[in-house]
Amino acid sequence: MLWIILLPAALAAVVLAVSFIAYRVAFYAPANHREDIYDIPSGEQYQSQKDVMCDLIRQMDAIDCERVSITSYDGLRLCARYYHVADGAPLQIQMHGWRGSAIRDFCGGNKLAREAGFNTLVPDQRAHGASQGRTITFGLRERYDCLYWARWASRRFPGVPIVLAGVSMGASTVLMAAGLPLPSSVCGVIADSPYASPGAIIRKVCRDMHLPPALVYPCVRLGARLFGGFDLNETDVLQQVQGAKIPALLIHGEDDRFVPCDMSRQIYDVYPAQKRRVTFPGAGHGISYIADPDGYGRAVEQFLSQALPSSARKT
Repeated sequence: MLWIILLPAALAAVVLAVSFIAYRVAFYAPANHREDIYDIPSGEQYQSQKDVMCDLIRQMDAIDCERVSITSYDGLRLCARYYHVADGAPLQIQMHGWRGSAIRDFCGGNKLAREAGFNTLVPDQRAHGASQGRTITFGLRERYDCLYWARWASRRFPGVPIVLAGVSMGASTVLMAAGLPLPSSVCGVIADSPYASPGAIIRKVCRDMHLPPALVYPCVRLGARLFGGFDLNETDVLQQVQGAKIPALLIHGEDDRFVPCDMSRQIYDVYPAQKRRVTFPGAGHGISYIADPDGYGRAVEQFLSQALPSSARKT
């Protein structure tokens, strides 16, 4: 009869072990992690553009910037680079993606913003770069970090129009932040390759890895709860954007093999304020700018011409 006791205990130990491994793989950032801004993802879509991306990274890394920091709602020190173009210019806050870096993920978008006359604030998301934290929460806590950066920027640059921009996890972060009580100076959001929910993208990755989502996702969620202190099912982008009042530009590569292009369509369908969605044929995840810089620039320029106050538009 001993097996009646030991079997449940063994199963519980297996579930706990799998949950811990899932937490480490998906959410944990080690203290000794070193950021490599030239760490281009593997895969043909990225490697074929590696030289272009590395050149853009070198250009951005060479620009002088001011290092700034704030304290998050839960006591973490969050750090960012501020790039100044002109006094009184509109500001973009640019949020990078999962296990990415501010310079790598925005090497193209930051150049585009500077050329459009924007000052830019480029944070290291929590548990990345110089920012504190050991747990990545797929935008659930990061949305409040974005809110705090927007509040900081509105105090430092009173009256200056602010646009939130993000790539991948950063795109979902800024979209979820759009549903929060942002400062009135925030006038638009640009989301490149957003996922519709943390749960949906994790289930999709499970399928890509030939793992059954119905069995694995509960362990991933349990790992987030036990070791990260957050619930993956707390909310999602589709719910959070219900409170958005600012215009949104959704951008997606049609050959995105990580975040399905259809996810941005799902967000577009429920986004309640002014919105536009632009897709780029043949473009992979987060590299639509690299694939078509002119087309990407036109889409952003057209959006900003409508979202920005007339006094802040570039002539």
